[in-house]
Formats: sequence, C-alpha cells, structure tokens
Amino acid sequence: MSLDGVYYVISWILLRWQDLWSAAGVPDGLVLGTNWTWILAIVFLVVTLRAVLFPVFVKQIKSQRAIQALAPKIKELQEQHKDEPQKLQAAMMELYRAEKANPLMGCLPMLVQIPVFLGLFHVLRRLTPDNLGTTRYGWTADQFYDASHATLFTVPLPAHFSGGDTTVKLVAGILVVTMMLTTYLTSRQMILKTGWAEDPQQKMIQRLMLYGIPVSLLVSGVLFPIGVVIYWVTNNLFTLAQQQWVLRKFPPLVNAKPATPAQADQ
Repeated sequence: MSLDGVYYVISWILLRWQDLWSAAGVPDGLVLGTNWTWILAIVFLVVTLRAVLFPVFVKQIKSQRAIQALAPKIKELQEQHKDEPQKLQAAMMELYRAEKANPLMGCLPMLVQIPVFLGLFHVLRRLTPDNLGTTRYGWTADQFYDASHATLFTVPLPAHFSGGDTTVKLVAGILVVTMMLTTYLTSRQMILKTGWAEDPQQKMIQRLMLYGIPVSLLVSGVLFPIGVVIYWVTNNLFTLAQQQWVLRKFPPLVNAKPATPAQADQ
C-alpha cells in the first residue's frame, strides 16, 4: 500500500508549523548553529499528533483499568488451566470478549504512530541537496533547500550517526541515548503506576515495551536521521507528561498491586 498520502500530510503539517514560526519572528538564521524554525516545526508536529491521538490514549488507559479489574478472574483461570496453555488462552480470550476488554489496546497508540514515524523518516531522509524531487509532497524548491540545509548545533537534520563525522556522531549519539532512555521511562512509568499484568500475554507485551523496544533503538537509532530522533525524543517527553496527567485523572484500581521500582527492573 502506498504511503504517499501520509508523506503529503506529514509534509503539510511540518511546513505549516515552519511557516508559523517564521512569521512569529523566530530567526531563520543560525543561532547556536541551529535553524530553530525547523526544530520547532518537528516538535510541534509531535504536539499536533498527540492532540489528535489523545482520545485513543484515554481509551488505552480505560482498557488497562478493565484488565486490572479482571485480575482475580484471570488468576482463577491460570490455576484452573495451569497445565493446559491452549485452554487457558481460549478461556482468557472468552473472558476478554465477555467483559469487552482488549489486552492489545496498550499497543494501539504506538501502532497508530508507526505510519507517522515512517512518513517523517521518509520525508527527512530525502532532504539531501542532490535530490531532484524537490517539489514532491507539496514542497517548494525554496522550502526544500532551506530544510535540506537546516542544522542542529551545526549537524544537518538529515544526517545520521552511521554516516557522519565526529560532530555528527557526538550529537546523534547523545540524541540516540536520550531516545532509548526516554522510551524506557515512558513504559516504566506506566508499569510502576498500574503494576504487572496477571495475563501472561499482557505481561509479555509489557516486558517487550519496557526492554525490547529501547534495546532495539540502540541498533536502529544509528540509522535514523537527526530530525527523526528529535521527533522521537519529543514524543517520549510529551508522553511522559501526558501519562502523568491521565494516571492522576484515571488512577489505578484500589485493589491493584503496583510494581515497585525493583520489580519493574526484574
């Protein structure tokens, strides 16, 4: 399936924010070796996306609360079918259907963001001065030129760790480590507040999000353009703040047993 539609939407939002910050008087020239209008455009692309996804995020929390409420029933099923994994899985799926709880809802916000991430990755990767398709996805030649030469602390936004000089590797390395750390913290924050799931499938998803994704970023992050890493770090910071607000508004159930910091790292 073609992602051209996603590329057009990402480009449109990015360009509108860049226009807005330019009109607001943010300097287009280099300040600290950085083109701030383009950095802010990426940051507010995150704000736009998170605002659109906020209802999905709230549904995620409500679904997790519903699964928490089922913890005693899940434990009974685990005892009842402890030597019959297939029957246990079928019984738990039936329980989820009856109670209208979805154990996969926890991954939904991330899954919805995948096309956006791929779109931004593609848009930024093609921002090279020798690219002839400067006006694709609604860009003008001038916008393309400005973006392809935009920098963060003198490092071009399309640059990445694996293909850069010492300065690129330093800036990209710091950003990749920050991306890994904030990705870990967003998952840990949720688990500390809600506790480990009783359902083995849900617990496996929690462990994957807590450890698997941050570790995978150590490998894949070196290939991400600087602009994409900025997007990811900003998204994580926004998520941390948003989760804190939602967890206060929709607190864990009284009978839930939240994980301790030591348990979250076991």
